Amino acid sequence: MPSAPEPTTFKNEPPKQKDFRNPGLRGVRTTTLFRAVNPELFIKPNRPVMAFGLITLSLCVAYIGYLHAAQENKKDLYEAVDSEGRSYMRRKTSKWD
Repeated sequence: MPSAPEPTTFKNEPPKQKDFRNPGLRGVRTTTLFRAVNPELFIKPNRPVMAFGLITLSLCVAYIGYLHAAQENKKDLYEAVDSEGRSYMRRKTSKWD
């Protein structure tokens, strides 16, 4: 009796190495417009640039905090003039104190 041909089955082949070369969205086919609008999805991370940006942003936030603290300290001071005509800085006081 002739043997029936074996049914074709899909063999589980290991994924090709080229599939792992572009992980994430870098391996997906997209339009040039999408890549131009979203470059952070396709550019490899650059540690020196990230470190520079983090330090710069931290210094900017610290400077704004310093300016805020300096303004708060100046808020309670005003320039007073004594009877001899000399001006000096004096803290505001309440008549109730």
